[in-house]
This record gives sequence, structure tokens and C-alpha cells, in this order.
Amino acid sequence: MKISIGSDHRGVEVRQSLIETLESWDYQIVDCGSFGTESCDYPDIAREVCERLVAGEVERGILLCGTGIGMSIAANKIRGIRAAVCNDLKSAEMSRRHNDANVLCLSADIMAERSLDDVVKRWLETEFEGGRHQRRVDKIGELFQWQRETTAE
Repeated sequence: MKISIGSDHRGVEVRQSLIETLESWDYQIVDCGSFGTESCDYPDIAREVCERLVAGEVERGILLCGTGIGMSIAANKIRGIRAAVCNDLKSAEMSRRHNDANVLCLSADIMAERSLDDVVKRWLETEFEGGRHQRRVDKIGELFQWQRETTAE
């Protein structure tokens, strides 16, 4: 599996460590930065990671910022992205199983490195159940169309 990964300045060190872990698990990584600890704007990183996913260059995305919340808000503005903030094993599993989340957003400040690796592993290894959940995921995608129709009026 090929994964695009990015972080803002607060997640640089955690991202670099996570990349090493992912590569040791035999995942292919596209590193989208940020490459320094100077302040940067997380929406720019979220966009780059998600554009690669939407274009089909990668199969999943991972984003890190201080809490994971800003990245998830930015990522979810992009059509086709289903980003979830997951700071524990249960949310990581359910975001995949029921929501087919294709972007994992993580807190670089809150999570210890070991638990972060466990959450990422669970998220990557959990399959989407489909079935009744597919209908709901389809409805999430339809919200973009609904928004376009209501704002055009």
C-alpha cells in the first residue's frame, strides 16, 4: 500500500518517526512535509496529501498536527476525502470499518509514540465492512452535491 503523509510544524518529528515505522512495515510513503519546524499553514499540507489520494497516486493518507482536528477539518473540505481524528484503537478501527475513512488524522501533541504506532497499525489493517455502511458513505459523498445545489439558489 502507498500512503501520503504530511504534518504541520508541530508534527514534524512525530511524522519522521512514523515514516520510519511505516517503511519497516513495508508501506510505500510519499512524504508531503512540512520539512522544518518553522510555523506553516496546515491546510496547505492537508491539501497536498489529499490531492494525491483523490488523484489515485496513493491509497491512503495520514495527517498530523497538534491535535489532528485542524487537519481533519481541512481535509474533509476536499471531495472524496473521509478524514477521521483517531487517538485510540477503537476510533481507528471504527473509522475504517463503518466509515471507510481514507485519511487518518493524528495528534502529535497528545499521543505517545508507541500508542500512535498501534493506532496507525489498527487503522491500516482494518477493512471497510461495506453493506449498510456503504449506503451511509455514499450519502456523505452526496453532501457535496447538496451543498452546491443549495448555495446556487
